Amino acid sequence: MDRDMTETLLERAVALIKASSYTVAFTGAGISHESGVPTFRGPDGLWSRYDPRVLEIDFFFRHPKESWAAIREMFFSADHPPEPNPAHLLLARMEAQGLLHAVITMNIDNLHHRAGSRNVIEYHGNTREAVCTLCRRRYTAREVLGMEAPPTCSCGGLIKPDFVFFGEAIPAEAYTRSVDEARRAQCLLVVGTAGVVYPAASIPHIAERAGAHIIEINPEPSSYTESITEVYLPLKAAEAAILLARHLEIDLDL
Repeated sequence: MDRDMTETLLERAVALIKASSYTVAFTGAGISHESGVPTFRGPDGLWSRYDPRVLEIDFFFRHPKESWAAIREMFFSADHPPEPNPAHLLLARMEAQGLLHAVITMNIDNLHHRAGSRNVIEYHGNTREAVCTLCRRRYTAREVLGMEAPPTCSCGGLIKPDFVFFGEAIPAEAYTRSVDEARRAQCLLVVGTAGVVYPAASIPHIAERAGAHIIEINPEPSSYTESITEVYLPLKAAEAAILLARHLEIDLDL
């Protein structure tokens, strides 16, 4: 895409953001991949190295030690945890300036929080905490990682990470809040998702049916591009964020 076309699309996106009295972001794996967070799918994804069954809830209860060994390697073994990139920072700064009102993320990596976003709905949970499957007592990840695997609660219950496993329902509060925010949005920023993981992928459709303008940032077209997207920026999340920040006069302190 040539420079003039990019500028035109950026200006259209900025105009929609500035005209919106309530803007929401919906983010997926693509926004964090640029921070070094591996995706699940694809040739270099986690499923190329791990059996997906380790994150199936039934398998977890039958083989908790095996699941926890894989979970530790997948999510807690990095010497240097991933850092928020310009896309995470832009959303946090937009919220601070009143240009963004909520982030709905499918990611469990905590990077929106670390970037400074406050109203974050973690649709699939997070890796900051763990929960006892019996008494529902909550633990920090640090507490659990210090326990012998598989970690167990003082009540005797098995502890699991506080994110959604395959076969589990979406937490009711996260689901309800996400739908409410989508219906309230006048503008929805879709960032870094192909729109294939349901029920999360329905969120942009809910927003569009309620009248929201859809701005999409994805290096490749998604399931939304030809159906509900109004402005499509075919860029990686961090690249688009730097350009949008300039147009919105937001300093990312890079």
